[in-house]
Amino acid sequence: MSSTTRTDLPQILTALPGPRARAIVERDHAVMSPSYTRSYPFVIERGEGAIVTDVDGNRFLDMNAGIAVVATGHCHPRVVEAIRRQAEKFLHMSGTDFYYENMVALGEKLAALVPGGGPRRVFLGNSGAEAVECALKLARYAARRDKSIAFLGAFHGRTMGALSLTASKSAQREGFAPLFPGSCHIPYAYCYRCAYNRTPDTCNVECVKVLEQELFRTILPPSEVAAVFVEPVQGEGGYVVPPQKFFDELQAVCRRHGILLVADEVQSGMGRTGRMFASEHFGLEPDIIAIAKGIASGLPLGATVARAELMTWKPGAHASTFGGNPVAVEAALATIELLEQELIDNAARTGARMLERMREWPSRFRHVGDVRGLGLMIGFELVKDQATKERAPELRDRIVDLAFEKGILILGAGPNSIRLAPPLVLTADQADFAVETLEACIEEASRG
Repeated sequence: MSSTTRTDLPQILTALPGPRARAIVERDHAVMSPSYTRSYPFVIERGEGAIVTDVDGNRFLDMNAGIAVVATGHCHPRVVEAIRRQAEKFLHMSGTDFYYENMVALGEKLAALVPGGGPRRVFLGNSGAEAVECALKLARYAARRDKSIAFLGAFHGRTMGALSLTASKSAQREGFAPLFPGSCHIPYAYCYRCAYNRTPDTCNVECVKVLEQELFRTILPPSEVAAVFVEPVQGEGGYVVPPQKFFDELQAVCRRHGILLVADEVQSGMGRTGRMFASEHFGLEPDIIAIAKGIASGLPLGATVARAELMTWKPGAHASTFGGNPVAVEAALATIELLEQELIDNAARTGARMLERMREWPSRFRHVGDVRGLGLMIGFELVKDQATKERAPELRDRIVDLAFEKGILILGAGPNSIRLAPPLVLTADQADFAVETLEACIEEASRG
């Protein structure tokens, strides 16, 4: 067991899970849906910043941020105060039928923040999947076309429309056919595992050129394609960062054929990559952007932002009873203020600090094949052999378990990668502790 007197670092007091956690897990298994995925038995009681404490008093460093959600950290006092203030006024009124000012203020803010020029319009929902569903419906409505293109490894959500675009794990789709028709998938710009056996030096952006050279020529008339959906940094697929030329070519193809470009920034947006949106790293100017997760520091909120000339659908064409809930909106306004004032810069600075050391891992650890990331959206891939790049999912899972035992909460991504997506308040000391602990986990797991 580890122990420390510092409250900003982990402290493990019991065997894991502790007795209270074990009892709650047993109750959960008896009544909750078995479709939930739990990597280890962590049962939270409270959180502050990047630190979370379980029901048995064990303290952990949260390198997940509630799945990239609590951008400003757990229970940031300014976010909590904004929630309290709004909760004392009114909890709900339904912005699709009535008006309230903070909803307008958030719409104005998001319209001004997203990359690309010109006026924008905003639809507010409850989640990332809803933001993608909205984008899918809007693209079809605006383009008067019925086909969509997405990428292998993509995760866009689990509702039926979003699921039709998702190509992350077969278990997510198994048993739900027929899905939303008209979706086609092509390889993502996963340079470490290029589908065309190229290297960055020999790459001719085959993963985009396949559209015009093969798909549009043989099975998919471009005049029928409403939109291409792309994650600027692929999340569930393994925290994969594409090269600049991927986005240059993708934008060019879309513009040549009048195809809308939809950026799914649900996981990569809201400061996570050291910019407000990951698209900004690549000069990407999407026609539609899907936003959620970090937007409201833990309250359920999603947003779909589109060029104003696209979002012209009629009243009743799309709506949401709870979307744009006034309490969640107030949390979002406080979150954005914190991001702009300090946390985006901290994400860039602290992420660079971690990556500087982590990029040495492939030369230090024989089972680390690749390290990649932007800001505090960092992934590393476990392999059995660096030369063959054979995936090592069991080793990855062992490292996740060891990290939990040592007080670090991490999660897998893709078949054999680990993702690090901590709160953007992560300090330099916490970042160093996380990297050092993960190095110890890699060494221990590699010994078998």
